[in-house]
Amino acid sequence: MPNVRLALAQTNPIVGDLVQNSQQIIDAVLRAREAGANLVVFGEMSLTGYPIEDLATRRSFITACGEALGQLQTNLAAPTFSDMAVVLGLPTLATHSNGWAIANNSAIVLINGKIAGNYQKHHLPNYSVFDEYRNFVAEDVSASFEFGGLNFSLLICEDIWQEGGPVSRIKTSRTDVTLVLNGSPFEVDKDDRRLQLVKQLATKQDCAVAYVNLVGGQDDLVFDGDSLFVDATGNLVGRAAQFSSDLMIVDIASKVAAAVTTAHEIQKQDDLWQVWNALVLGLRDYVLKNGFKSVVLGLSGGIDSAVCASLAVDALGSERVFGISMPSKYSSDHSKSDAFDLAARLNISIETHAIESLVQPFESELKLTGLAAENLQARMRGAILMSLSNLEGHLVLTTGNKTEIAVGYSTIYGDSVGGFAPIKDVEKTLVWKLAEWRNAFATSRGEVAPIPQNSIDKPPSAELRPDQVDQDTLPEYEVLDAILDQYIERRMGLAEIVAQGFDAGLAARVIGLVDQAEWKRRQGAIGPKITGMAFGRDRRLPITNKFRK
Repeated sequence: MPNVRLALAQTNPIVGDLVQNSQQIIDAVLRAREAGANLVVFGEMSLTGYPIEDLATRRSFITACGEALGQLQTNLAAPTFSDMAVVLGLPTLATHSNGWAIANNSAIVLINGKIAGNYQKHHLPNYSVFDEYRNFVAEDVSASFEFGGLNFSLLICEDIWQEGGPVSRIKTSRTDVTLVLNGSPFEVDKDDRRLQLVKQLATKQDCAVAYVNLVGGQDDLVFDGDSLFVDATGNLVGRAAQFSSDLMIVDIASKVAAAVTTAHEIQKQDDLWQVWNALVLGLRDYVLKNGFKSVVLGLSGGIDSAVCASLAVDALGSERVFGISMPSKYSSDHSKSDAFDLAARLNISIETHAIESLVQPFESELKLTGLAAENLQARMRGAILMSLSNLEGHLVLTTGNKTEIAVGYSTIYGDSVGGFAPIKDVEKTLVWKLAEWRNAFATSRGEVAPIPQNSIDKPPSAELRPDQVDQDTLPEYEVLDAILDQYIERRMGLAEIVAQGFDAGLAARVIGLVDQAEWKRRQGAIGPKITGMAFGRDRRLPITNKFRK
């Protein structure tokens, strides 16, 4: 065995659950010890969960973190962990001269339970909360340590995304291995960018790099794991699992001589597999970490509800997913039959609550016609779902996709009601691709395809008036998604979008729809972020806003 057998411990903490998170750390160290490891590295904020947002400003919380660290030190001082080094992340207290309490983002090195190193970043990378505090806390305190005849340096997450700063000290400290503690959320193609950054760090600073990421869902973020070890030549030595807890063991003889001793695939999965599993993990952890026993959703026979139901079954099992068919007088026979076909394929409970008898008194009393009458139907469905949620304790899943949410093609307090939106960051064209992928994945394993082909093939429709289809109101989804990609994801203005070849009138209309729907988006449920420009997390504009270019 070489001098250092390193364990990259990829855990799934819950924000604020210091007892459970501490137990995760102890359990992982025990497994690492059984595997012969003598150095264990965890992800960013592994003791507290991440991100902690305004908890960083609560002195009581930071004090509790210190007490939890003290208990960990006591546990790790036991003979079982003799001569073991453990590196973990947590917030530590920093106080500004005006008396404000604020957390430093810290990586702590424990050897035999004693602190042997402490790297503190001067801010937490949560820009929606912590920008204003950046100038009020201490400068970075860097740490390196020697263990098993090798020199180690510590970095935390965003350090590797920035030139200079803490990275610049690695060469001068003659580092053999850099340990990077991460809380890096999933985005499509981000795994490629991470790997490239880690390789660049290794070759530029002439050191091996162990990159350890968190895993799990936290509100609208999904941490995908995918921890990495790269040697000083830039060679990828090993890669941990995506979307599940993992422990990857690496034997390190030198910065250029390392080998993974556990079976880990280096070949990454395709993008659709990654997106599907990110959505499943985000949904599962939101439900379980918040103590819900089950979920309920409307089943319209359409593609969006079919994909959401399939995600829910993959996340929670069929026994915890409840579907509700809510036909109106405009609902087609195939909408009802497709909903029941989906329920049979997924083996989930389904019941019918027709809305016509509930809608009619409102229409008569208020003399509703046109759009007001259409929206009433959606709101009655929302009322049914929320009533069943109150009655039976289900979490309501809202099934709107990113395209609809972008242009406001939904009824506020109607089909938009719910506590979690599984495909909120998934554009309509990607919803179709995911449906095709999930069916193909099932058939490749000899399983029943979960999503009825008719739900994939038929034109999308809200069915709120006779013979309605989405394209009565919206452009073809392929064109609409392409314009939205330019405007939302790439942040282009109208002139730039038109220069890409899009019709000026159509582009202006789409931009107008997006801008006018900001007030709706502010009231929407959260859902798993899978892109670099997710509504609510990355993109928020003033609701009162007259800028139209």
